[in-house]
Order: sequence, then structure tokens, then C-alpha cells
Amino acid sequence: MIEVQNLTKRYPTRLAVDDVTFSVRQGEIVGFLGPNGAGKTTTMRVITGFLPPTSGSARVAGHDVVAQPNAARASLGYLPESAAVYPEMRVAEYVNFRARLEGMPARAARDRTAEAISRCLLGEVANRKIENLSKGFRQRTALAGALVHQPPVLVLDEPTIGLDPVQIIKIRETIRELGRDRAVLLSTHILPEVEAVCDRVLIIDRGRIVAEGTPSGLRAKLAGTPMVRAAFRGEVPVAEALGSVPGVTSVEVESDGSETRARIACAPGADPREDVYRLAVSSSWVLRELTLEAVSLEDVFVRLTRHDEAAATAAVAATEPDAAPEPESENPA
Repeated sequence: MIEVQNLTKRYPTRLAVDDVTFSVRQGEIVGFLGPNGAGKTTTMRVITGFLPPTSGSARVAGHDVVAQPNAARASLGYLPESAAVYPEMRVAEYVNFRARLEGMPARAARDRTAEAISRCLLGEVANRKIENLSKGFRQRTALAGALVHQPPVLVLDEPTIGLDPVQIIKIRETIRELGRDRAVLLSTHILPEVEAVCDRVLIIDRGRIVAEGTPSGLRAKLAGTPMVRAAFRGEVPVAEALGSVPGVTSVEVESDGSETRARIACAPGADPREDVYRLAVSSSWVLRELTLEAVSLEDVFVRLTRHDEAAATAAVAATEPDAAPEPESENPA
């Protein structure tokens, strides 16, 4: 539903997007991640028809965004990070206005407006002016406007920004529901949101895709040496005994008198937790913690975007570009 091929966007003073290729299928939610100035917003603006590409192509629902811009935009719902709404309009009025802009007859527009307002949890403010709403309600109003015409493709830039925790949970549920039969490209800085919502992740840095895969797949690629954390009550001599456990390669121990903590490095594929537990029982040590350290998506993101090319290349067989990083703003000079 979204097909990007060799997309490049060059501004007079910098290269914003460099030969990017990816796709988003129907029924798939893809997280689009990257640090500020990495090229996310520029890529999304090209996909949504706000910017022309320098080279390469982008297609939405089979329509080229340059050669067939009207058809591409009709198939697309776009929520920018800064909610684009008319503050003097009331919520229901604005959503209905968006529906009519998409060419809907009056009755269909009313029905779709009611559905979008309900889906985006706007019922209590439907008759209030947008200028009197909080940032969170404005964001949800813009989301309702983006999906009122039921497009097959959604591009969402920070859809939960400004929402309270309860609202975030509800909007995430809405996005998951929308993603069942649509292609959804979701940009966010909230990494737990990506793990909660997205089927696949794209990480862009300095204008190029540096990693792609499922959240669990990316974590596995960057897991490195497995580590186990263990904690024991009191001060106990665990270092030598833990070092003799099969699969353990090294042990770091620290103690404050009331508790002894050990960080245990393991051979690839090894999981010595059961042996550590049996050792604790046989030695009459009180075991307070025994945990296999997990690599988070945040760890993956930081490692791939901290410009440590050697580590990233070895981990995911990806070469980062030599171009200078773009500034935080992606607006053309």
C-alpha cells in the first residue's frame, strides 16, 4: 500500500533523505523511528505529497505521488505532528468539513463524522470550538479528520503526543484496530508505543534506513553477550562458585554488606539460571533476584543512532552513510 523506492530528497544545503527503500503492506503497522533531523518528517512529507522527491519514487495504494497526486492523496489519511485544524470551528463541524473535502455526500459525511468522533473519543467535546480545547483534544480532532474518509493508508506523526495515559491507551487500541485492514506508517519518539502497536520497525538515521525488522528481531540481533543478574541476601562469597557454572564466562560482584549482587556474562546461547538457582540452594544462599537481562528497543535505537558505525555494522550488516547529519529542523532552507 506504501511503496518507496530509492527515494532521495536533497535541499540546497544538505541531503535529507538518501536512497531510501521500504514498503508497508495492507494490514501492517510499521513504526518509523529516528533521532531529530534523521529524515523521518521529510520522508513522510514526500509520501503525503507535500514535498516532491529529488529522485526515486513513492506510491500510495498503487498511485504515484508525483504522477497521480490526487488519487494518491484520496487514498491517504495524514496526521502531522502539529495538528492542522481550524481553531474557530467546532470539532464536529471540522470533521464534517474534512469529510466533505473528500467528496462525500452530506448524509454520508454526517455518518462518517459521528463514527470518527466516537472512534477518537471526542464525544464530550464534539460541539466545542477547537481553539478552546487542550493539545490532546486538538490532536485527536486532527486524527478524526485524517481517518473520516476511511482511507486505506494512514501516515501518523506522533499521534499520541499531548494525551494523558488513559487516552494514550485508547488511541493505541484505535490504531491497532485501524491497522487490521489498512497500511499504517507510524512515527513516534515513544518507544514502548512502538512495541505495543507496531508489527515492524524502520530505523532511519542521517537520511538512510539503518535497520528494519520486528521489534523482537532487532533486539535479538543486538543482544550480544547474554547477561544474568543475581542478588543474594547478605555478604556471601559467590564469585568463584558462579564462575564455575557451565556457560558462565565472567562474573562481576559487588556487595554493600546487606546484599551481594552479581552480573554474570554467559557464552552465546547459554542460560545458566537453573544452575545458579541450584547452586544457591545447595550453598544455603538466600536468592533475591535471578534475571536474564533483555535488550530493549530503546537499546537498539540508541546503539544504531549513536553513530558507532563499527558496532552497528557488525550487528545488523548495515553501513551508515558518510553524509553530515542534518539539523533538527527538516524544513527546506
